[in-house]
Amino acid sequence: MSDEGTYRVVRNDEEQYSIWRAGRELPLGWYAEGTTGTRQECLDHIGAVWTDMRPLSLRKQMDGAAV
Repeated sequence: MSDEGTYRVVRNDEEQYSIWRAGRELPLGWYAEGTTGTRQECLDHIGAVWTDMRPLSLRKQMDGAAV
């Protein structure tokens, strides 16, 4: 599979990230995050912004238990 082309960064309701080929319809539950570029540019962006790999629901649950 070729890595050439434009990708976009997508995110779901659990604030988990992935990349998807630009121009393709997104799967249900995923939304364009706003970043587009090469595959590597998108992966680099995800690496910079997705610093907590836990799903949002787990983070909220753990934050509530710590109170």
